[in-house]
Amino acid sequence: METVFLKLGGSIITDKTQTEHARPDVIRRLAGEVRAALSARPEMRLVLGHGSGSFGHVAAQKHGTREGVRGATAWIGFAMVAASAARLNQIITDLFIKAHVPVVGLPPSASARCTDGRLIYLDTIALHTHLRNGLVPLVHGDVALDSVRGATIVSTEDVFAYLASELEPDRVLLAGEAAGVYPGADLSGEVIRLITPATMGQHVAALGRSHGVDVTGGMAAKVRQMIEWVQQRPRTSARIFSAREAGTLYDVLVDPEAPFGTEIRADS
Repeated sequence: METVFLKLGGSIITDKTQTEHARPDVIRRLAGEVRAALSARPEMRLVLGHGSGSFGHVAAQKHGTREGVRGATAWIGFAMVAASAARLNQIITDLFIKAHVPVVGLPPSASARCTDGRLIYLDTIALHTHLRNGLVPLVHGDVALDSVRGATIVSTEDVFAYLASELEPDRVLLAGEAAGVYPGADLSGEVIRLITPATMGQHVAALGRSHGVDVTGGMAAKVRQMIEWVQQRPRTSARIFSAREAGTLYDVLVDPEAPFGTEIRADS
């Protein structure tokens, strides 16, 4: 059995330049590709996540939630960020269920605890039960309580990193708008096909900001987090790729060697 973590990035499922603007046609297509991949590879164990895109990120930036929550006004903002993230999660849940993908939403805010921005606890009993019964757990970027900051934001990658210690994924797939990591800050030329801890320094200039609002650090944060991930778990590989073209997500799910995007692994 292969365990795969798949994140549908906010850049592909929403228009990050507009507030709370989902792309239902794209989400519906991606749901169909996930359903087809699960049918083609029934032995695959999938944990699905999604970014907050123009929903949670916009609200979090407005209220400064990532940096901390103190005072009555900030806590009201915390509630508004949580509600915004939940609205996108419900859209995705409904469309995936209609596509016959048995997702069950597990909002991290229900149990997540952080210390100065670092996720230190997440209740996983329900997630393990869902996986044992053939369901697809669905997590997402969300608000979380924090012992230092009062509250903060956890990204989908943060949640995946926490879950990895229990599930040991074989692959982490980050599907978004960008075709991968580009060799220049202007996002031109061919994407970098492979990044390892040894070559990370050569590509620092390529790690630019994301398109639109992203309070969790954009592409730079994703690559650095995946580098740290594969250093800690050398058997795991990560891939950053674009899901804009129909069929790409299906190909990447069913074929670990599919030549799309940027692969990140522990060695060359």
